[in-house]
Amino acid sequence: MEDMFRVNLLRGLNGIEESMSIRKLHVNYNFTCFRWMNLFEITDIYKYLYQWFEDITKTMVYNCGYVIMPNHLHLLTYTANSQIAINNIIGNGKRFLACEIVDRLEKSGRHDLLKLMSDGVNLSEKKRNKEHEVFEDSFDCKELFTEKFIKQKLNYIHRNPISGKWKLAEDYLDYEYSSARFYIHGEKAKCNLHHYANLISAGSPRKIISLC
Repeated sequence: MEDMFRVNLLRGLNGIEESMSIRKLHVNYNFTCFRWMNLFEITDIYKYLYQWFEDITKTMVYNCGYVIMPNHLHLLTYTANSQIAINNIIGNGKRFLACEIVDRLEKSGRHDLLKLMSDGVNLSEKKRNKEHEVFEDSFDCKELFTEKFIKQKLNYIHRNPISGKWKLAEDYLDYEYSSARFYIHGEKAKCNLHHYANLISAGSPRKIISLC
């Protein structure tokens, strides 16, 4: 079934032009933990996120690149199903992740963090029985229309672990929770991961969205 959506480029990777239009919907998005707390790191949620990458393939959304930071996630995806709203994909993912993070914090006795997250819930959300604020409400979403921009976004997210205040590795290729080595060295990924070039279709142009 994978052959239905994993198609080769029309003329191969060597013949591709930087300005070519990408033919299917790609989505690069980011969501951030509440108050930028390092909840992913504290709860060691990485393998759970890898499982989520697997789960979203059931909605025909495929992981094409990622970096999991201590407090936020960047993810480049491809979808063969343009009817699925990205807001729903992100919303469902955040809800499941939020429950798992709260559960792990409770089991590890991090009541200090749970209180901060509880205090962050506004009155209207409390009336809807929301108990903890796990993620920031907003997320970034940008449309990408060319391979050039896809490469730029992959380069940006892959270098995130050594950018700005982050010093998570000596070299960005050494950071464990990233697709960088998959793209640069061709190493086997630790999770469900598809090279974006293999998912470019010969069909009519669709937009690529970047949430980064």
